[in-house]
Amino acid sequence: VASELLAVRRYVAGRDIAALRGRLSAASGQRSETAEAIEDLRGRLAALDRDVADAEQRLGATGGADVGDALVRCEGLREKARGLAAVLAERRRGVERERAAFVDEGVIATLEVEAARLRTELAEVVGEAEGMAPELEALAEAERELAREREAFESTWPGSIPAPSGLAAEARGELASLRSAVERAGAEQAGLRTRLETLDERRRRQEDDIGDLRGRAADAEAAERRLLGELEAAERGRASAEQVVRAAESAFQEAEAERHRWAARVDMLDRAGDAADADGIAEAPEVLGALADLVEVDAGWEKAFGAALGDAARALVVAREGDARRVLERLAERADGGTVLAASATSAVPSAASAGTRPLRDHVRARQPVVDGVLDRLLAGCIGVEDGWPAAVDLAIRHPDAVVVTTDGDRLGPSGWRVGGSGAASALEEAKVRAAVALEAAGAARERLDEAKAGLGRASRAETEAASRLEHNDRELAVAGETLQRAEASRHDTQGETEALRGLLSDIAERLRRDEARVVELEGEVPDLEAADAQAIERGRAMSSARGDLEERAAAVGALRTDIEVRAAGLEERKQFLDERLGEVDERLARQQADREQAQARRLDLERRLATVERLAGVVEEHRAVVDAQLTTLRERRQREGDEAREVAARLDGLRRARADAEREVEEARELAARAEREETEVTLRLEAATDTVRRELDCEPDDAVAADRPELPDGTQPAERVRELERELKLMGPINPLALEEFDALDERQRFLEDQLEDVRSGRRELGKVIRAVDDEIRAAFASAFADLADNFESLFSTLFPGGRGRLLLTDPDDLLGSGIEIEARPSGKNVRKLSLLSGGERSLVALAFLFSVFRSRPSPFYVLDEVEAALDDVNLHRFLDLIHEFRAEAQLIVVSHQKRTMEAADVLYGVTMQDAGSTKVVAERAADVLPEAG
Repeated sequence: VASELLAVRRYVAGRDIAALRGRLSAASGQRSETAEAIEDLRGRLAALDRDVADAEQRLGATGGADVGDALVRCEGLREKARGLAAVLAERRRGVERERAAFVDEGVIATLEVEAARLRTELAEVVGEAEGMAPELEALAEAERELAREREAFESTWPGSIPAPSGLAAEARGELASLRSAVERAGAEQAGLRTRLETLDERRRRQEDDIGDLRGRAADAEAAERRLLGELEAAERGRASAEQVVRAAESAFQEAEAERHRWAARVDMLDRAGDAADADGIAEAPEVLGALADLVEVDAGWEKAFGAALGDAARALVVAREGDARRVLERLAERADGGTVLAASATSAVPSAASAGTRPLRDHVRARQPVVDGVLDRLLAGCIGVEDGWPAAVDLAIRHPDAVVVTTDGDRLGPSGWRVGGSGAASALEEAKVRAAVALEAAGAARERLDEAKAGLGRASRAETEAASRLEHNDRELAVAGETLQRAEASRHDTQGETEALRGLLSDIAERLRRDEARVVELEGEVPDLEAADAQAIERGRAMSSARGDLEERAAAVGALRTDIEVRAAGLEERKQFLDERLGEVDERLARQQADREQAQARRLDLERRLATVERLAGVVEEHRAVVDAQLTTLRERRQREGDEAREVAARLDGLRRARADAEREVEEARELAARAEREETEVTLRLEAATDTVRRELDCEPDDAVAADRPELPDGTQPAERVRELERELKLMGPINPLALEEFDALDERQRFLEDQLEDVRSGRRELGKVIRAVDDEIRAAFASAFADLADNFESLFSTLFPGGRGRLLLTDPDDLLGSGIEIEARPSGKNVRKLSLLSGGERSLVALAFLFSVFRSRPSPFYVLDEVEAALDDVNLHRFLDLIHEFRAEAQLIVVSHQKRTMEAADVLYGVTMQDAGSTKVVAERAADVLPEAG
């Protein structure tokens, strides 16, 4: 079974370890995957943070440019470019005409032709300039209209429209705050009023309670006076009962002592009589029998024989000393022992008797010859007398070394003279009679003691009940006083709290009134402020619309003026050019002809000018295209600026939602990682525990357990169930110990030894119990006697130190003198004080001195030492203390350490210690008769 259980347990442990390893691997993999997922999510979160920041920056930058101003500037630049392009085109045409008209041959003819052409073009330019007059008039009219519109705008909008002040929002916030404050103040006011009503009701109840408490206090004071009288009567009854109990205890102790003495005597004689029959020792072959059974005594001499032998009459008699040793060994095993006499001892020679007397040996005969020697030895020196104890006394005086016995049982010898008594058997009967009488006396004393204790108990209970009632009344009085003080203090607190609440309620009402007035004021102001803000917003919108229209009109007029000015400037420049050219041609014609070199130079100059004009026209055309593109871009930008802002805001919201989702995924991934880590830690600990269990309990390695094959199991049984079944079978079998027999023998021997030891302990315990009871009885008697003396002396000394007062000593447990404590009860005159802690310092010192001197008086001593015991006493009490000193100095020597002058005056010799100049001390002794008169 054990082998199968081990195999199954290894298989189960291997499966558990394999499962734990699988769980550990899965947990590790999950933790790694979760860590990677957390890193990816952190990367996504960082990218989303950057995208959100870019989107916020774009959203903040959107709409930052002044598109209207840019459009105006671009339109002005476009019109200016158009004018420049027209001027350059006109110049190019002039240069081309001039170059086309320039001929190297026939310069004069050419000049004439050129002059005619110039005059024609000049006429065309003048006509074209004159044709611009309506356009100029329209421009002037547009400018005048623009000026009128500007003046109307400035008159309508003289300055900038102020932004909404926000006073309406502030007023609304203040109004909401005030309304909330008013509601809170109303609730607080209602609560304070409720609290004030509660306090008023409480104050009325407190006044009623105070009246009741004062009545209770008066009743308790009256009851205290009545209970004090009952307590004093109960104390007197208890003191009388204590005296009766002390007398009964003394009588009972004496009776018990007598009973114990006779009971011990009976027990001793019984043991002596039973020694012959104990344990079959008297029936042993070497024992001849008890001495009393082996002799014959003459009639009338039985008491004399018993008095002479005493306890030896019941001793066992043996024939030889060797037999005596064996009998003693058997008697030694008994708890009560026994006595043995050897008959083979040498016989003693009977002493000679005086005239008129015979040796007692002559009246005693042995039934067996071997006993004669015992009788000779025991009765040697014993003289029998028939004339009574007076004759025996005379004979004992003459023969002080002899033992003289009479037929009445009197015995006079060196160990003492005894009148009366009997032999061993009669002594036992007498002891039993005396023991019975002592038992009856002890029973009667016990009954009297029980009656006295019952009376003391009744008196003590009466006193205790009276004291209890008095203490209960005192507690009630104290409680009533304390309750009255607390009630008055509570009433004062309630009154103060009521006044404070009334003041607070007044403040709250005033604040509520101010807040309500401010609420009404704000409710009237808020609509006006809201209307003013709405009007300001509407005016701002109207002003912005008017300014936009004016700016568009100004831009259009500016563009028209620029176009007209450019065209006029071009016509004026062409006219000047034609005038200059015509003047030059006329001058050249006037000079008739020019040199060919000059014509050639002129031709080259015209070509350069034409190239420059064409280049400038290209540049202007390029800038014009750029301006047109920029203008188109600005217009498109102006149109889709709002859409772009909305798109950026939508994208920002999406990014923020994506970021929140990413953060949530990060938290979920962290939670998964934490769970995976906890799972890994738990599985690791369980795997370590399983590994340790396999190594410790199954004595194999974990890998071996994992690789263990499944053992054969009954059909339908799982390995875990099979383990429980096998463990149950092993438990039912119980442990098998091959050394059980040897252990049983050893334990049996040990048991017998312990029983012997236990019997010895029991016998010793019985003997020790007897000794303890005897010692306890002695201690009780001594303690009772000492306490009785001490209590009497304490009462007398207390009345001396406290005239009119009363003090006494009490036992805390009178029924148990060995475990009882002592209580000191002190009641000075005029005070109802029973506890020492409630007395003053001087009174406590006097109580201590009363107890101390009671001990001195109860158990006197040759001398006493007192160290500053009167330091706390006043003059009157010091006088009483000195009276005690004078009383005790007649019986003993007193050494008193004191700083009191009156105490020193009462001394016979004074000893003092003084300091010398060198720093050493010196003892000085002086008689008071020589010192104190000088001091006086």
